[in-house]
Amino acid sequence: MNPTAALDILREKRLLAPETLTLAITGTCNLQCRHCWVNAGPSGTVSAVPTRTLFRLLEEFRVLEGNGIRFTGGEPLCHPDWLELVRSARALGYRSISLQTNGMLFTEHNVAALRELDFPGLTIQISLDGATAPIHDLVRGRGAFAGALDGIRRLRDGGLGKRITLFMTEMRHNLEEIPALLKLANELEIGSVATGTLVRCGRAAQGSPVAPPTLEQYELLVHRFDSDPPFRELYERLGNVAALEWRRETSPRTECCTFLQNPYLTPDGRLYPCVLCHADRYAVSGVLQKDLASAFAEGAPLWDTLKTMSQCRAEANAACRECPGRLTCAGGCMGRALASSGDPLAVDDRCDVRQAIYRRNRSITSTRERHFPKEFTEDTE
Repeated sequence: MNPTAALDILREKRLLAPETLTLAITGTCNLQCRHCWVNAGPSGTVSAVPTRTLFRLLEEFRVLEGNGIRFTGGEPLCHPDWLELVRSARALGYRSISLQTNGMLFTEHNVAALRELDFPGLTIQISLDGATAPIHDLVRGRGAFAGALDGIRRLRDGGLGKRITLFMTEMRHNLEEIPALLKLANELEIGSVATGTLVRCGRAAQGSPVAPPTLEQYELLVHRFDSDPPFRELYERLGNVAALEWRRETSPRTECCTFLQNPYLTPDGRLYPCVLCHADRYAVSGVLQKDLASAFAEGAPLWDTLKTMSQCRAEANAACRECPGRLTCAGGCMGRALASSGDPLAVDDRCDVRQAIYRRNRSITSTRERHFPKEFTEDTE
């Protein structure tokens, strides 16, 4: 299909043009993590996507005006040609290229090759679910922490430390590790630390011992952010944690879900409108056998339906009506709502945490307004 025609169809459906594609290049992984959403592992049912197919997809997404690519899996470094794919993306002119990896398979040779490709848009996202081996290895297996640190140090020693983002999945057993993880990143001279909350899907829904953090844990984290200046200073330099960003989030939301800005393509050829929206009824299948422009055009009616629903979620949910953050949050992430409840109109699974933080924000604002009249704050800010 003509790429221009496909983009016109997306615009007609009021969908955002695709900007960054998360491309799963293999279903194989050297680990078998207890919280893996896609059930990847050493004996994954989906092997590496043929390199020729991946080269074609990179070219087609670039023609569709895509500017970013995220290589994921499984473990992308299990793909025999992952480095050639990164080289191809760079040659095609992608402004941002990200590797999402557990960090264990980096060698001095491929670190040197990445260093030759280094540019400001390169990010190496390494999963680190704690600042110590017992916490990280509880989820990823014995030796995973040591292997990840080896990879991180190789990258740092190869001059790529500032390109690294440590990514922690927030769970009940590790949320208190966030301050220690920030300290570790600072000591290792790592560029940034980001987190995302566990979703009860994949292996995490199969009797796994891991669980999302409790509301009380998040409240303690927010309290520490408010009361601990050294932690706050380190976070401001390196951190990105949703709950702490909600702590200072006040502006009304101007967009609903950002379909199709960040689509996700699996190694078995299913195209989802977002990396967090894994609902098969809203996926286009068989994409490895068709061009991307046709796949996006085929999915447009499905994703238009999702976007329409996303615009009315705050009105559809009783939990939103009395929430002080209803205009800011609008029910949270639709993909998470689908994953946790199967209902795109439901609030997502972090609703109670956001409500507590928004009420705290309102309480602090009200206290400030009582003690500092509006005229005083306007004159002194």
